Amino acid sequence: MNNSLKKSLAGLTLIAIGVAAGWGLSQWRSSTHAVDGAAPQAGAAAERKVLYWYDPMSPTQKFDKPGKSPFMDMDLVPKYADEDAQDSVGLSVSAQTVQALGLRTAEVVQRAIGSDVDAVGTVLLNDRDVSIVQARSAGFVERVYARAPGDVIGAGAPLADLLLPEWVAAQREFLAVRALKDESLTTAARQRLLLLGMPQALVAQVERTGEPRGIYTVSAPQGGLVAELMVRQGMTVSAGASLARVNGLATVWIEAAVPEAQSGPLQPGHEAQVRLAAFPGEVLKARIVSILPQANSDTRTVRVRLELANPGQRLKAGMSGQITLQGREQPALLVPSEAVIRTGKRALAYVVDGPGKFHPVEVQLGAEIGDQLVVQGGLEAGQQVVASAQFLIDSEASLRGLLPASPGATPEHGAHGAAPAYTVRGVVEEVSTAELTLAHDAIPALKWPAMTMGFKLADPRLAAGLAPKQQVRFTFSKQGEDYVITAIEGIKP
Repeated sequence: MNNSLKKSLAGLTLIAIGVAAGWGLSQWRSSTHAVDGAAPQAGAAAERKVLYWYDPMSPTQKFDKPGKSPFMDMDLVPKYADEDAQDSVGLSVSAQTVQALGLRTAEVVQRAIGSDVDAVGTVLLNDRDVSIVQARSAGFVERVYARAPGDVIGAGAPLADLLLPEWVAAQREFLAVRALKDESLTTAARQRLLLLGMPQALVAQVERTGEPRGIYTVSAPQGGLVAELMVRQGMTVSAGASLARVNGLATVWIEAAVPEAQSGPLQPGHEAQVRLAAFPGEVLKARIVSILPQANSDTRTVRVRLELANPGQRLKAGMSGQITLQGREQPALLVPSEAVIRTGKRALAYVVDGPGKFHPVEVQLGAEIGDQLVVQGGLEAGQQVVASAQFLIDSEASLRGLLPASPGATPEHGAHGAAPAYTVRGVVEEVSTAELTLAHDAIPALKWPAMTMGFKLADPRLAAGLAPKQQVRFTFSKQGEDYVITAIEGIKP
């Protein structure tokens, strides 16, 4: 089947759906006039006043006489003057219409949901498990053992032999003082050797043999990866010079970039599951050790760091895998995603008041979990909501003016004929003592779309404490040719 034929069939399908939906709505409107009573008499129906005619698929377009819709191949439907008085709270639909439309309902349920987050992670060396090997005195490198960066060594492994002349001179003085048989002087001389950085074992060996030890072998204080080796044979080293850096391998880090919007519920100490590509089918256990305090402004992600045991040194830095971060469970209200009508500005659900009776409610939505939405406000557990054919009910509610007021600014008329004031939400873009630049929401009362513009300040003190990117609620009015802010307050995002 070629592309043009496919497009033709798709277009015919959409037209058929529109015609069916319009027919269903027209049948519903006919049936609602006879709900809860006998069919009206012909004379009574003829006396009803018609305000206008409209197309059920485009209810905002009004016509002054009956006929065919210019949009679809269907008859226009009359709007009667007495319909608004039939039900000022909600809508009534007959049982026959409910069945014809295939209208289904669903229950608003409350249950505990986990805030699990999936992310891609990378294995890193644990930078908290690092040892730096330094020279404790100035000297010369006599020998470097066969080590190189990247080698894995054990604790106590020799790294280099150093000749330390200062230690040799101090040991000879100690032996000379000890020969005097003065216990207090001997103790002081022994303490001086320790303060010069000599290990206790070396001091004991000098005291036992009576011979100074000029060669000192530098060894690794812990096992792990030789990350850096900065010593070579024949070098001269100064006191405190770094010779090697050893990174422990008993544990490793796994770092993941979590979307900013999903990072809120995560806390240090939470458990995580790790599935690495190197070990398919194996699930490793880890825990969050830190959530770094700075988000990436380009990718809008937060870095989360996990710690994982590394027995047998199986995990290598640079490995990658899938991370499932387990946030704490919390109660939430859930409704099917199909039960919510989202217009971009707000979300609506239709609550079932009784058999065939519905009313619209504006709802505040949270995260989407599978085919369900978290409801943060507007509904209560146990309520029934319409889960199908809502667009027909929404069309009728719009005609009757039953929808909740649209969000945005509303005019507030001042006393004695003062210019109306408008209150709206916005985000600060630029701040000065005389003017604010704000990105504000749409203002239906002025027929303004959402946009960024400058506002004068009635008082320079109104700008105190404001900063770019801050969310605010402000009130303004037109004064001459300018729009002037008369009140402003910060709000939480």
